[in-house]
Amino acid sequence: MKIIPIPCAQDNYAYLILCEETGESAVVDPCQFAPVDRVIRHHDIRPTALLCTHHHADHVGGVEELLQAYPGLRVWAHTSDRGRIPGQNGFANDGDTLTVGKIPGRVLHTPGHTRGSVVYHFDGAAFTGDSLFSAGCGRLFEGSAEQMYHSLNIRLASLTDDVAIYFGHEYTESNLRFARHVEPSNPALLGYHDEVQALRRMGKATTPSTMGQERLINPFLRCHTEDVQDYARRFLGEVDQDLDPAEVFGILRGHKDRF
Repeated sequence: MKIIPIPCAQDNYAYLILCEETGESAVVDPCQFAPVDRVIRHHDIRPTALLCTHHHADHVGGVEELLQAYPGLRVWAHTSDRGRIPGQNGFANDGDTLTVGKIPGRVLHTPGHTRGSVVYHFDGAAFTGDSLFSAGCGRLFEGSAEQMYHSLNIRLASLTDDVAIYFGHEYTESNLRFARHVEPSNPALLGYHDEVQALRRMGKATTPSTMGQERLINPFLRCHTEDVQDYARRFLGEVDQDLDPAEVFGILRGHKDRF
């Protein structure tokens, strides 16, 4: 499997997934037509599917033009996004399987950012859209903190440490500033921040991360840890109380919105 990140708009990423054995390909979150089409033409391939993680315009803005340029595309998204994504003709539910060529994949329903947010998990790679970013997570537009906590810490926690996380926006630097505010003494964060800053100075993307990396540095996956719990306790004034991790998640998300 070959994965090609495609920078779009101000800070979005679309992704081309290519099965090198069969030549079949799919595009994840085709937010703009022109940059996606350039990559398709450069590699002289014809996509067979568009995989949409959710309905927001900055993730599906190129769908209609791609359907015109490449008739017959299958447009996948969660079944609850019916009517909200142009041309949607594939209606996925949690646990459904799909393939790109000979590459098997499965759909993980991860509501919270939107009610229809999904993650596509293929052969050691997960395309998380706006559910999970490196060192952060998406805002809660159509779901609760409890839902998003479950999506990230129960559903995505089932992924092994070596799974590469391909996220939907280049938010890593700003996410790390908040993560270091929450856990200023986390040594994994300090080292990763230096690495990310070096990449960005060279104009390079920070995608992908890995699930193992995120367990070490992402505060939204660390709501059970003592340092993150201490951060929430200081806010609540509950010095000695063990807090429910989902409650901690809600506190973090609210603080990140205002950070």
